[in-house]
Amino acid sequence: MTKFFYARLAATNIRKNAQTYVPYILTGIGTVMMFYIICTLSQNSGFNDMPGGVTVAWFMLMGCVVVGLFAAIFLFYTNSFLIKRRKKEFGLYNILGMEKRHISRVMFYEAFYVAFISLAAGLLAGMLLSKLFFLLVLKIIRVDVSFQFELSMSAVWTTLKLFGAIFLLTFLNNLRQVRLVNPIELLKGGQVGEKEPKTKWVLALLGVLFLGSGYAMAISISNPVAIVLWFFVAVILVILGTYCLFTAGSIAVLKLLRRNKSYYYKPKHFIAVSGMMYRMKQNAAGLASICILSTVVLVLISTTISMYIGAEDMIARRYPREMTVVVAEQEKAEREEVFQQIEQLLGKYREQPENTVYYPFFSTQMHEGADGFSPASDYADLGNLKGMYFLSLTDYNRLYGSTLTLADGEVFIHSIRTPYQGDTLKLLGRSFTVKGQLDAMKETGFDSAAMMDIYYVVVKDEAVLSELSTRLEEDVRYYYSFDFKGEISEERQNQFYAELRTLLGKGSYAECRAEARGGFYSLYGGFLFLGIFLGVLFVMATVLIIYYKQISEGYDDRERFVIMQKVGMSREEVKASIHSQVMQVFFLPLLAAGVHIVVVFRWLTQLLALLALDNSVLFSLCTLGSFLVFAVLYMLVYMLTARVYYKIVSA
Repeated sequence: MTKFFYARLAATNIRKNAQTYVPYILTGIGTVMMFYIICTLSQNSGFNDMPGGVTVAWFMLMGCVVVGLFAAIFLFYTNSFLIKRRKKEFGLYNILGMEKRHISRVMFYEAFYVAFISLAAGLLAGMLLSKLFFLLVLKIIRVDVSFQFELSMSAVWTTLKLFGAIFLLTFLNNLRQVRLVNPIELLKGGQVGEKEPKTKWVLALLGVLFLGSGYAMAISISNPVAIVLWFFVAVILVILGTYCLFTAGSIAVLKLLRRNKSYYYKPKHFIAVSGMMYRMKQNAAGLASICILSTVVLVLISTTISMYIGAEDMIARRYPREMTVVVAEQEKAEREEVFQQIEQLLGKYREQPENTVYYPFFSTQMHEGADGFSPASDYADLGNLKGMYFLSLTDYNRLYGSTLTLADGEVFIHSIRTPYQGDTLKLLGRSFTVKGQLDAMKETGFDSAAMMDIYYVVVKDEAVLSELSTRLEEDVRYYYSFDFKGEISEERQNQFYAELRTLLGKGSYAECRAEARGGFYSLYGGFLFLGIFLGVLFVMATVLIIYYKQISEGYDDRERFVIMQKVGMSREEVKASIHSQVMQVFFLPLLAAGVHIVVVFRWLTQLLALLALDNSVLFSLCTLGSFLVFAVLYMLVYMLTARVYYKIVSA
């Protein structure tokens, strides 16, 4: 043998098996490229010089971890499809006289070529596109930064180490599979699983239990705090249930249909049921993976687009007016001096306030129990934690020009989220009669994204307000917010805000809607970019799994295609039968993903409300649009991969 025999043989093998190797290599290139890009973005110094850049860089770092973990799992998973198709070829080499150590050399060169091409092309593509993605991030978060190319050698080294380890481990795993089996088993490696699948009733019941438990949580739990605590538990249960039901539940259902003789012993049903039974055994894990990936893509895209489109609504909800000042409790003369300085500052900028809101208040968090409300000394019982704002009726009437009255021991309540139930409000052992529920309240916006219920309690007068604040050990503060009259640029508002903060003493603070807007777009823009980035990665994974599934079924169906014709079925009947089975199995994951989204939709809506997006119509439209677009893409992928399938079957 010549010195480079094994290297040339490996290259020839890759070329002759291009149908399976090329998609795997393209996947390797894509994952390397995307990891390098997200890694470069997480280390880009340009984020240090922009508002909210730290937040965006943190998102990129989290994305780097997710992409790295996903790349490792996914490349191992897709490699299993590839090695399954190659086992027969390796077995033939062994029977023809090539020892396993020689086969190992061929496999080494094949793995080396794949790793080298993937790393070289992936890094090159990543370097070329990383600046484009950086500019895309800046566009999304609405930041203008001068163009500068930045090559991160640290990101290059990190990428090389990670993917070098992944490709090495996949090679060692392939080597283990080939060296531990005999040549006959290798020859039949592509046909493993031809026996009729056994019904795993325990696994099927576990699938029903896991999925039912996850769904039950999503339907029954409505408290925002509980949703946050149980969300990931429910997600894990649904994932486990999906895999169990695709693996065992589907086979159990098909066997029950087979027991129904009046249904099963008809040509159409006989072929469909038996064919699908085999398909579900062979492809259950792949179908479940497609279902989970499809669900993740839909959730990521719909939620991040909703948050980005609804950013202005969230900003307006969090900051009801353009400027907000909260002055800590102090002597009346000192307090009045602060407000005089604010008026002087407005005069300096030649601006006048409008939509002004001013009132003293205090806020606290309390636990609601059987004996009423008590101070929240700890946060063990988050489900009964309530946020409470107290102000006087005098200030409420002034704000609204109303003439409401309260007797001693009476209060009005305005509720956010869950309406207050009951005619009595018990505070610290004292009972107040709830005279009525207020529909309107000039809210502060401080708790727009709170996980708890919020109650604004209007008491009779400032004496009651002072008494309650003393007993609860909370300071009365003075809330003052306003809009600027007429048009004023955000730059000028930020200048005003910067000077305003210098006037305020300890315990007082100010907020500016214009200044906060940059932080909001950094946060939700980072969400959007990461959602789209990971969505593209997961779509790529879904496409590849579908492609390999079609190839695997094509080779399996080619033999059954011949057998069915030998027993009397026409070519058209066989083709129609197989097409029907493929269609039913192929679109099952998309249907299951749609069901997952419908069940979890209420939870997603409430989680978005915790981020101040309380626009369920917007989220519904984004979710529906994402599903329709994904369904069209799914159909296109099916049509493209089906060509490969029928080409194999008809060969």
